[in-house]
Amino acid sequence: MEEKKEAVLPVKRDGEFCYSIMIEKSFENLPDQVKTLDVSERRICIVTDSQVGPLYGKAVKNELLKICKKVTIYTIEAGEEHKTLDTVRGLYEHLILEHFDRKDLLAALGGGVVGDLTGFTAATYLRGIRFIQIPTTLLAQVDSSIGGKTGVDFDSYKNMVGAFHMPSLVYMNLSVLKTLPERQFTSGMAEILKHGLIRSEAYYKWLLENQERIEKREYEALLPMIAESCKIKRAVVEADPTEQGERALLNFGHTVGHAVEKLKDFKLSHGECVAIGIVAAGWISLKRGFLSKEYLDEILRGLEAFSLPTYTDGLESKSVVEVTRSDKKMEAGSIKFVMLRRIGEAFVDRTVTEEELLFAVSRILGGSNEKTHEI
Repeated sequence: MEEKKEAVLPVKRDGEFCYSIMIEKSFENLPDQVKTLDVSERRICIVTDSQVGPLYGKAVKNELLKICKKVTIYTIEAGEEHKTLDTVRGLYEHLILEHFDRKDLLAALGGGVVGDLTGFTAATYLRGIRFIQIPTTLLAQVDSSIGGKTGVDFDSYKNMVGAFHMPSLVYMNLSVLKTLPERQFTSGMAEILKHGLIRSEAYYKWLLENQERIEKREYEALLPMIAESCKIKRAVVEADPTEQGERALLNFGHTVGHAVEKLKDFKLSHGECVAIGIVAAGWISLKRGFLSKEYLDEILRGLEAFSLPTYTDGLESKSVVEVTRSDKKMEAGSIKFVMLRRIGEAFVDRTVTEEELLFAVSRILGGSNEKTHEI
């Protein structure tokens, strides 16, 4: 893939320009990009969390103060457990007290929790105001910040309350990845590998070939990697902006992954759970005769190469399967399950049985996911 200093990816909806994804090396160009949104007489509220705010809140505020009337910072506690309606309520109160109106702007500075919660607040405050994404984790940069899906959790059920609300801009400063903890970086790699698995075998192989440079977080490797992942997600989202069909492919690994995430009390990261879910989906694809054993082995090697888990323990197969039936991807009583025919070719199936789920879950529970497992 071609190496560049920065990247600009326009996103369309119904064939019309919707917003830009800017991939940069610093926050230096943020004011120029936000200025195009006509904010000179407007207020901007930066929504961040207790981990990211102390690192980048002041720097982003200083940049935005160059181009708008007023900037406030609203900080939430870090962690998935705070992605709730109660937290949204606190943000509503802040916006009301600061007299934010429909022409003002929210800026989500943080990971997926901040981005999802800010987007949902923007979608529902005064029946909808504008917001921008400034994602600071690898996972948010290649996944949650793109596509306009917003939401909060309800009683530990992930993203059960939400709305589609497109951002006005996505601005990525890749230098922030230098301060990202190793486990969070690894979590983001699960979604990146997923993009290759569902859409591009060549990209998947490029990731493995450039593993060392990626894990060293070399900018020259991160930029093309993140740009390619964003292009893959952009293509899927543009074809299906409100998840009526093809966009469901992005849920590869998430059906079982979300169940594991919930039953593990969110002690595993989202990416770790997606990796485990990818393995489960691979086993069903293999059992159905769609995916070859060689491809499944290559998937396992890829996940392990980036230190992602391929199994977990401490859970019961029946419990995992039961939780999948509460997943928001259920449709008319059946699960929209994403499988593979080969690396780079995914499809949605609505006929996966409980027996098949139990088989797949048994392969990712209680021990290592050995390549010698019998079908």
